[in-house]
Amino acid sequence: MTSIAVPRPRGRTALARTLAFGRHHILTFYSFLFFAYLMLPIAIVIAFSFNHPTGNFNYVWQGFTWDNWRYWDGVPGIRSAIVLSLEIALLASLVATALGTMIALALVRYGFRGRGTTNILIFLPLSTPEIVLGASLLTLFLNLNVIFGFWTILIAHVMFCISFAVVTVKARLVGFDRHLEEAAMDLGANEWRTFQKVTLPLTAPAILAALLLCFAISIDDFVVTYFNSGSKVTFPLFVWGAARVGAPPQVNVIGTAIFIVAVTAMLFNVLYQRRREVRA
Repeated sequence: MTSIAVPRPRGRTALARTLAFGRHHILTFYSFLFFAYLMLPIAIVIAFSFNHPTGNFNYVWQGFTWDNWRYWDGVPGIRSAIVLSLEIALLASLVATALGTMIALALVRYGFRGRGTTNILIFLPLSTPEIVLGASLLTLFLNLNVIFGFWTILIAHVMFCISFAVVTVKARLVGFDRHLEEAAMDLGANEWRTFQKVTLPLTAPAILAALLLCFAISIDDFVVTYFNSGSKVTFPLFVWGAARVGAPPQVNVIGTAIFIVAVTAMLFNVLYQRRREVRA
């Protein structure tokens, strides 16, 4: 008996390989499209930070220039708005993270009367619309005859940032191994030494993440700040006011710089956590 080799049609083989490749990489392709969709507005903001518009509106590409970055404070009022936003965001994130960490420790490790109510109150600012939150704080400050300005903005930002800090740190403390603290105490460490050498280093990534999250939320807030700012102008309020008469490219420059700093801090946090895991 003899056998004859019949060649398989090449077109069908190529189609099958293409379909198999598509089925194998469909999730990768979908993820790429998803992130491209998310990054497209940011890419436009970055690109138009180098635009050279002839009018007041930075909506049409008219030429490349570095002047927007060289004279980033060329628009009157933008420097003071950025400085005020950075000051409030830094102070609010530090205070909210410190208070949120202590609240998270109390909620996770101790049982006390009103613990369930406290949990509900912590989550209320997360679920309350910002316009309701801002109007409520406005009413509170008016009834207390508080002068609107720097301190009212700071109090408002600390108030809604605490919830984000508590949720972030609490998620880390729930899976925390308490036996490590008990072992440290068995070896002679007191409560403060145990917290300093064991508890704080192990919860540091969550605390840092809460700090960065609070900073990003604070520097980006518009609605609550609008209700409680008085005569002070933060960067989001400046952008809103400038957009009514024009859109200077310096706004895109500041937005790009904030985005770069935020991504750099996030990458640093991720690399720091991975290095700690490798060392452990």
